[in-house]
Amino acid sequence: MDSLTMKPEQIEAESFRIIDKEAGDHGWPEAEWQVVRRSIHTSADFEYAGSMVFSDGAVEKAVAAIKSGSAIVTDTNMALSGIGKERLAPFGCRAVCHVADPDVAESARSYGITRSIAAMRKAVASPDNRIFVIGNAPTALFELLRLVREGAAQPALIIGLPVGFVGAEESKNALAATDGSIPFITNIGRKGGSNVAAAVVNALTIIAARS
Repeated sequence: MDSLTMKPEQIEAESFRIIDKEAGDHGWPEAEWQVVRRSIHTSADFEYAGSMVFSDGAVEKAVAAIKSGSAIVTDTNMALSGIGKERLAPFGCRAVCHVADPDVAESARSYGITRSIAAMRKAVASPDNRIFVIGNAPTALFELLRLVREGAAQPALIIGLPVGFVGAEESKNALAATDGSIPFITNIGRKGGSNVAAAVVNALTIIAARS
């Protein structure tokens, strides 16, 4: 079929067929593979098939959190834009990003911290915010982990996929080192990004809708 005449759903289905074929015997359980496959789909990067890391039962716990209407917090408006809000609506979930809020900017100036850190501090103040999605700022992930250690936050899930050369890999290693005391989905290495983090959320909401 000519790709120029294909409908969006046909393109997606064909993309997934190609990914499944090229990934071969990837070894992922079905639920986790749905998340990994969509990460590959949004990035065209098969390294995610080998670098993604899930805490035990992370997908099941994420689906439960979504079905309970947990609010989702992102570290960037780009990640927020990539999340399919229409998929969240049936569950009563809302998705927010505080990084551009005026009070966050003022707090960052006052305390001499990044807006990403200030945004995480604001986010954990609301008990409705249970799912944290970090695809850009390692400082946001480091700060969230600090808040968890101090008992100021109890996430139902952390999707930690910051990208970059300074702190990104280290922040993800710190998340993985929690050994599942916090449900998480992350990856090994420098790669990541807001698009991949949003893709993980979208995969989880699709699983939730089908279960």
